[in-house]
Amino acid sequence: MHKPTKYLDKGITLAAGAAWNVVQFFNQFKPNGTFVPKWSDKPLLKSYQKSKPTLGWPRTTDSLCPVCVRDARQRILNGEQDWQTLLHEKVGEVKATILERDGKILMVKDCPQHGHFEDILAIDPAFLRHIEAMFPGRDIAAHNDKDLHNHGSSTVRYGRGSVLTIDLTNRCNMMCDPCFMDANQVGFVHELTWEDIKQLLDNAIQIKPRRQMSVQFSGGEPTMSPYFFDAIAYARKVGYNSVQAASNGIEFAKSLDYAKHAYESGLRYVYLQFDGIGNAANQHRRVGNLFDVKLKAIENCHTAGIEIILVITLVNGVNNEQVGPIIEFARSNPGKIAFVSFQPVSFTGRDEEVTDERRLRQRYTLSHMAHDVKRQCGITEPTRDWFPLSLMGTFADLADLIHGPEAQWGQVSCSCHPNCGVGTALMVNKKNNEWAPVPQFLDVPQLVSDMKQITDTARGKWFSNLQMGLALLRNYDPFKAPPSLGLSDILKKFDKSLGLTGKSYGVGLERRNDPWNFLFVAGMWFQDLWTYDFRRTEMCIIPYATQKGEISFCAYNTGIGWRNIIEKMHMTATLTKWYEEHGRHAIYAGGKSVPLADVNHSLVLNPEHVNRGPQVTEGPQNARDEKAMARDREMMKLYRKEVLKEQAVDLVQIGPVPSKPAKKVEEERELAGVSGD
Repeated sequence: MHKPTKYLDKGITLAAGAAWNVVQFFNQFKPNGTFVPKWSDKPLLKSYQKSKPTLGWPRTTDSLCPVCVRDARQRILNGEQDWQTLLHEKVGEVKATILERDGKILMVKDCPQHGHFEDILAIDPAFLRHIEAMFPGRDIAAHNDKDLHNHGSSTVRYGRGSVLTIDLTNRCNMMCDPCFMDANQVGFVHELTWEDIKQLLDNAIQIKPRRQMSVQFSGGEPTMSPYFFDAIAYARKVGYNSVQAASNGIEFAKSLDYAKHAYESGLRYVYLQFDGIGNAANQHRRVGNLFDVKLKAIENCHTAGIEIILVITLVNGVNNEQVGPIIEFARSNPGKIAFVSFQPVSFTGRDEEVTDERRLRQRYTLSHMAHDVKRQCGITEPTRDWFPLSLMGTFADLADLIHGPEAQWGQVSCSCHPNCGVGTALMVNKKNNEWAPVPQFLDVPQLVSDMKQITDTARGKWFSNLQMGLALLRNYDPFKAPPSLGLSDILKKFDKSLGLTGKSYGVGLERRNDPWNFLFVAGMWFQDLWTYDFRRTEMCIIPYATQKGEISFCAYNTGIGWRNIIEKMHMTATLTKWYEEHGRHAIYAGGKSVPLADVNHSLVLNPEHVNRGPQVTEGPQNARDEKAMARDREMMKLYRKEVLKEQAVDLVQIGPVPSKPAKKVEEERELAGVSGD
């Protein structure tokens, strides 16, 4: 039995639908043109003017040979090849085909020198088809950017971005598996000076469209930089209102004063590495009390006024069973956690030379994640509740229109390739713990279509806001919403998130007062050499700011390996020299615990999840295990040869040689009508 207010709300939504139809009848006549805002030299795009890469399957794209890339990178690092060849030549590039086979979506490719490679992009074709179908199109092309976007095939060509990452240092106080940057293992220190930091932030403002991105300070561990607080303050000073730090949380856990200092400097979010509930679920990070560290970091940051985003690297067979417990943890602590970001593993950095056996066993895609959320949480539907992150670009387009031509900054726009990331939103009541997926009670596809209509007709601020209110109301089903969620609540949440009316909802603790919380759950899948697609890198929304310009996240950490090249070119000192001048910093590894003054916190925990043992699968779990096994094999060979005096036996193939896998792929291409050009 529904509350009487629900029937009243339903009546209002029906009236809003009728009003919408009347407004749109007149709205179709003489739509307004677009305008060029101050933050761009090009006009805002209508929805029908947006370009799209080729989607669906089968399709061909440009990719990389995993072996050619590593060889070319090593030649550059050794000084045998000029790094500028990357600007003019297609180093290591091969064609790839994306196709469906045996109920999965695969990327398959062949290198003339190194043979056949293939990997899984999705285990559910219907899920990926839905995600690609909802892609709204690319953002405004980047312009006035030639000094910062000049990286050959890896160049970022579209959009304004949403997170600018700046690695303050490659030093870290942990030694994790996996680690996409191979922290503490490259033999030298690369640490930005104060002048470097200011220059990178100043440069970022020059690009058009001028971007109000989040600035994320990262590493290594950014809190190890002597300029951590100064960098936060300077980013805020030059105009960025959302500054975050990607951190393991150790320094925040050690000291509440540290968290307060960060907040006072201007830090809004901590992008907290978080792999599961309980110390057993985190033991692969090799810190004895890592879960206690996470809880204390969340407590201290919340007390200081800093928002928490949980960031989980998901590895199949290592911690994918933690998806449900982590979402329950976030749901149970809605005042402290507003965002969960799952990141399926990318085999790069410390894991770039992963064996085929482990790579295929541990591969985890966005479709795996969507199905795990449903299976482990008992809510959400993969093809109803999940959308490409780029769908948020539609909301940004409307906000850009409403903020008008005099706005100094463009809105944050997640206009990445639909294969890059997906997300959903859960509405959670902080007081009574009611919750439901937003697409369960809000018709998101129709709402997006309505928003495009509002943007394309381009009326004034207040009339556009009125239409947006009608669109929200007419697409809202109160009977499918949580019992205590009302119309005013849903309108307030959208205005708070998008800033359409310009009303201030405060910052920090003040902003958290309302009882309802959007718990955003996202999946961002970074590329590795087996899944690499240049159509994705050219649309990157999370570029790295470096001494050689702004580079796509995946091109920097994977691809040809811009990180390795740039950091070595601009290294601060060899590790030996650094230790001589600065001494060794603490590294928590090998089961060592982080010293904490206390472990008290106010977070709500599920004892069953906390006490669960580690997820166990057979075979090596990381690069360290594989290297240990390789050493054991070599030692056994040596023992058999030198001690047992055994002779090696050459194996001879008896019978016909199996046909090459590449032949099968070529047949599939021909059947699909796909060119290898």
